Amino acid sequence: MADRQVSEAADPRSAASVRVWDPLVRLFHWTVVTGCILNLWVLEHGHYWHRVVGYVVAGAVVVRIIWGFIGTRHARFADFVPSSNRVVRHIRQVLSGRDQRRLGHSPLGAVVMLTLMLLLLGLGLTGWMMGLDAFWGDKWLEQVHEVLSNALIAVALAHATAALVESYRHRENLVWSMITGRKRAADAHTPD
Repeated sequence: MADRQVSEAADPRSAASVRVWDPLVRLFHWTVVTGCILNLWVLEHGHYWHRVVGYVVAGAVVVRIIWGFIGTRHARFADFVPSSNRVVRHIRQVLSGRDQRRLGHSPLGAVVMLTLMLLLLGLGLTGWMMGLDAFWGDKWLEQVHEVLSNALIAVALAHATAALVESYRHRENLVWSMITGRKRAADAHTPD
């Protein structure tokens, strides 16, 4: 049985955990994290390895988009892409301290994930365009690439902060669940 229950060491109050994030989702997540760290702070911008890492990340996003239509339950866009009403309702719940724990993405988490994916695609596209003769040396394109890069940093930091805050609030290590793919089963999902 794919979602067999096992003892969860992270929270002794919970008797079981369930598989939420499949290996492809986790590989995508950590590929993007590693690629962004390398391209933002380690590799020299515009040079060979910066471009290679950028293409790997862009390719990972494309694979993740395809997986969003054919993948496992919590990987599918149909499972987590929220309506505007759900987002507004979730914001109200968060502000009042009444938001409920979910197995998959929360409405705000889904918006952040989709925003990150769009920023990554935009970075890949503008990075590729900067290598074309037609756009070689165009300052506006470099500025767009830099704005997208700065926006990515801001959204990624907000995402990481929210993961830590929600881990504390819901007594569940969300970073560890993105490594193991498992989350606590008890009181796992409450529909909006």
